[in-house]
Amino acid sequence: MTKLSVNINKVATLRNARGGDVPNVVKVALDCESFGADGITVHPRPDERHIRRTDVYDLRPLLRTEFNIEGYPAPEFIELVLQVKPHQVTLVPDAPSQITSNSGWDTKSNLDFLTDVLDRFNSAGIRTSVFVAADPEMVEYAAKAGTDRVELYTEPYASKFAENPEAAVAPFIEAAKKARSLGLGLNAGHDLSLVNLNYFYKNIPWLDEVSIGHALISDALYFGLERTIREYKNCLQ
Repeated sequence: MTKLSVNINKVATLRNARGGDVPNVVKVALDCESFGADGITVHPRPDERHIRRTDVYDLRPLLRTEFNIEGYPAPEFIELVLQVKPHQVTLVPDAPSQITSNSGWDTKSNLDFLTDVLDRFNSAGIRTSVFVAADPEMVEYAAKAGTDRVELYTEPYASKFAENPEAAVAPFIEAAKKARSLGLGLNAGHDLSLVNLNYFYKNIPWLDEVSIGHALISDALYFGLERTIREYKNCLQ
């Protein structure tokens, strides 16, 4: 079964727009779990423009499903993850000023750096995942660095899906096959939606997890959070 992890960054963005605590990030996360989400993802950035460090500490003891923290492995991020000890940490190559993740790691050029960081998390008993493009070589070097999983960066798939779904998914199938041959777990995320998720899943049914935030929270404005989570889960069957 492919798990659905809901990224709640956009909920924190809405809260921060007015200050205060509405909507309450912890309550929304717990509601997502009760509505069927298999996990919660957060991406704390240095400027705390959405998820704050305090949110991470508040969430950890209350979540009943898997907790995934993603981010660039700066010293402060590494310290936070080692203190909180989520079920999974996902490493992304974001610069602090980026609005959102827009590329995967060059795992070959960053092999030594990633190896050192992954070793720290693996030694702490935290499952590791590395955000990569749909490139078998990048998957191979992620494995060499010592990751447990890779997360395929799916924006290129989403942007080409409407024009030619078969061509859009083809490189992801090859990267996914490479991951499987190397014994890596497989996650995916970025711009997956109710429009394109089921096709992706049907072509790569051995996916372990998808992490979805922007599209899911946007859909919830129209359908409500409970129905939206149910619809996304239906796409993974």
